[in-house]
Parts: sequence; C-alpha cells; structure tokens
Amino acid sequence: MLRAIYEWCTDNGYTPHIAVSVDAQTQVPMQFVRNGEIVLNISFDATSGLKMDNDQINFSARFGGVARQISVPVANVIAIYAQENNQGMAFEVTPPGERDSAEPAVTEPLAGLPAPTGPKLASVPQPKSGDDTPPDPDDGGPAKKADRPTLKRIK
Repeated sequence: MLRAIYEWCTDNGYTPHIAVSVDAQTQVPMQFVRNGEIVLNISFDATSGLKMDNDQINFSARFGGVARQISVPVANVIAIYAQENNQGMAFEVTPPGERDSAEPAVTEPLAGLPAPTGPKLASVPQPKSGDDTPPDPDDGGPAKKADRPTLKRIK
C-alpha cells in the first residue's frame, strides 16, 4: 500500500511524506524527532537511493546539509500522504513485541497529522485540448499553474 500511494503522489506531482513512530529499530536523526515521531519527505528530489521493501524503507537524505542514511521499519509507518492536499492513508502502529506478518490496519488520524477525509486518491484533472486557459506569453502555450510543475520547451 505504501508503494502504491507513493507512486500516486509522484505521478500526480505531489510530494509524498511519511510519518514514522521512532523506536530502537528506526535510524533517523534524533534531533528532528518530536514526541517519538518524525515526518520524512520521501520525494525523489529529497532522497537518494530510496528502496521500499516489504519490511524496511531505506534511503539517504540531507538534514541541515549533512547526508544521513535513513532506515525505517514498515511497521513503524504511521501515515503516508501528499503534502499539498493531505490526502493519503494512516496506519495503526503495533508495538514491537506484538508484531506479526499481518498488514497494518487503517485507523483514525493521529495527533499532529492533518485529518484525512479517508483514503481518497484521485488523479488531478488534466487540461483538455480545447482548454480555455489563455496562452502564456513566454512560451506560447497554456498559462502555467502555480501548483503544478511545468516543462518549458526550448528550441
């Protein structure tokens, strides 16, 4: 489920974040942990070597300009969501002694996280060929939208 929501976020131009419950098996910069939790930006631009296995999420990221190796057990992921619209999914975190191979159950929003209205994942509407958007004087194409990345063709 984590990989699917991550791909949905990146495919739609959103920035995926994970909220993580920190314990002894979690390798994160401890100075950024608040109330036993940390929120990590796992976008392509923020990470290097992101690997999402069934049991572990590993990547390298910079914190305060210093590269750090991050390792998070999947069982410690509290939620995954898109930063821009807070759409995503929250999970129940099971204490280490009670964990088994079962998938985490969906639960209510957790304190400190934006309240998702449910796991509503929808694609962003794409402009139609007859879009009434006025042309952008810089490139002659449709006007750029502030919340969407654009690609400018240079000839």
